[in-house]
Amino acid sequence: MTVADVSPASEGGAAARARGAGRRRAAGRVRLSRAVLVVPAVLAVALVVLPLLGLLAGTEWRGLPGRLADPSVRPAVRLSVVTTLVTVAVCWAFGTPLAWLLSRAEGRTATWLRAVLTVPVVLPPVVGGVALLLAYGRRGLVGQPLVDAFGLRIPFTPFAVVLAQVFVSLPFYVLAVEGAMRGIDRRLLEVSATLGARPLRVLTRVALPLAAAGIASGTALAWARALGEFGATITFAGNFAGETQTTSLLVYVALQDDPQTAVALSLVMLVVAVAVLGLLRGRWLR
Repeated sequence: MTVADVSPASEGGAAARARGAGRRRAAGRVRLSRAVLVVPAVLAVALVVLPLLGLLAGTEWRGLPGRLADPSVRPAVRLSVVTTLVTVAVCWAFGTPLAWLLSRAEGRTATWLRAVLTVPVVLPPVVGGVALLLAYGRRGLVGQPLVDAFGLRIPFTPFAVVLAQVFVSLPFYVLAVEGAMRGIDRRLLEVSATLGARPLRVLTRVALPLAAAGIASGTALAWARALGEFGATITFAGNFAGETQTTSLLVYVALQDDPQTAVALSLVMLVVAVAVLGLLRGRWLR
């Protein structure tokens, strides 16, 4: 066969087949790439969802109201509600100014301060409880002067529960709010200052409204962390029913004596946490 015997139609068909084969190979590579990403992603979701499904499956739904009516449940839930709300208020009062100053600060001092504030996030909770005892205990850095001057003992009291929750949750709030405040256009703040607004007014009238999403996120994170706090609380505040026993501590005790009550309480905490975080995200974090 000579070159003249090859028709244009056959050349076009060969080119079309080549293009088709190339597209099939490209589609195959895309499917392979998706599989490489999807499989570990599905496994990651399963690692989070399967324990929650296990909790739902292990709940005795008929006996749930009776379990939750146990006399030990109401004081623990009430203490958790009160202490977590106080913790959030403390985070607002002290964490917001701190986040604002950190968002404006630069240099090595600010960097080290952020690092110190991050320590409770990675510190084992029991170690945090030991640190709280050494700071606020009867012979602690702050605790001993308080005992000597006022006879005030902090450990193993409801106030100790709040301090433990603040210690572990304040960093989450500060980091979230600082990030939101860093994202504010500095020109808006400079214009406000140029118009005569004092720093406190710039914070309250300009920065806080613009950082509302970050404040909501930080509030949700701080509240959730305080609600689930266990290690620092049991070490620093103890586990006294009706006084320092939060819901998390009651779950631990009930798991040994009455597992179904522990499951019921765990389910309630799961529902409350999901509901609050979902409402906050739906309203402010879109």
